[in-house]
Amino acid sequence: MFKRRTPQNWAQWSKAQIYPQGGFKRAIVYLWHRLRRLPDPPHRVARGVFAGTFVNFPPIFGFQIIAAVGLAWLMRGNILAAVLATLLSNPFTTPLIALVSLSLGHWLLGSPEGISLHATFAAFAAAGSELWFNFTTLFTAETAHWDGLLLFWQRVYFPYLVGSILPGLACSALLAWLTIPTLNAYQALRRRNLQKRVEARKAKAP
Repeated sequence: MFKRRTPQNWAQWSKAQIYPQGGFKRAIVYLWHRLRRLPDPPHRVARGVFAGTFVNFPPIFGFQIIAAVGLAWLMRGNILAAVLATLLSNPFTTPLIALVSLSLGHWLLGSPEGISLHATFAAFAAAGSELWFNFTTLFTAETAHWDGLLLFWQRVYFPYLVGSILPGLACSALLAWLTIPTLNAYQALRRRNLQKRVEARKAKAP
């Protein structure tokens, strides 16, 4: 259902992660086209949209699809809708989500200092490098260091996680709420058009 006729190479795939082929308007139209044709009641599709949208907000980069599938399953929502909704996270929306979440998280936690967006992504990169270094110490004579990761947790990850919950719930609830009447209207229109075609064929029949 979701396979391409012509598989992408790594360069094409990487480019598509930054700017989708055909532009963002076409990507949004494609997403809506897939959502409205899912074989499930609108309320189950809406739950899937909620799950897939929400997991875009917490800092679980690389695990959004797994989290979306799990959350949609717990909510008894449409799994494919959840997976499709994770596509709302991209290199343009993620910095905005990070900025809002970090600012809100520091404010909720009463942190005296904030952190810039550039410093945030640099901190994630440094934390990843330190995690890898600590892993390699299991096989070498080097000593693992956890001070940097502890500071990363206190200044970046935990405020980001706390601050992402409210915006995530708000955006997810909004999109789920919009999904139900939109799908109901689309399905009603589709039924009317189908009925018109059936009546037209009956009128032409001898």
